Amino acid sequence: MARSSDRGGPVAYRQVRGSLGPRREFKITLGLRAGYGPGGRIYDLEEAVRAAHRWMIGRARRDQTFLTGMFTRGEVLYARSSMLSDREPVAIFSGEALPVTARKLEDAKIESMLDELAAEMARTLEQEEVHIAYRDRTWTLRRVKPA
Repeated sequence: MARSSDRGGPVAYRQVRGSLGPRREFKITLGLRAGYGPGGRIYDLEEAVRAAHRWMIGRARRDQTFLTGMFTRGEVLYARSSMLSDREPVAIFSGEALPVTARKLEDAKIESMLDELAAEMARTLEQEEVHIAYRDRTWTLRRVKPA
């Protein structure tokens, strides 16, 4: 049975013109603990959200394209030392470059934006590394020590 809208007619949906296209999913994963080891400050997920939002707003104000997505909190488990210190809270920013809004963006441009956004979040959260996935590839950005 179809649901009715406020106007009394059935609620219907149809595919948005230009929305069908290849899936271009992305994910940025970075730790919430500063640096390496158990002694670093643990940042709140909200600090990662604010860093990403600042990046988006900055690009929008410059009339540049930006990526949108959602955050989830996770935990990475390691198996390299004692059972109590082999866990790290992480922020995961994920989304998709949707055809309806990003059809004209080349993969290289999306990868460049992912690098820029990941680096911004990593600086804010004092991370040494940040991991990025796009489509069927992954890569890691590592902080470069000043010479």
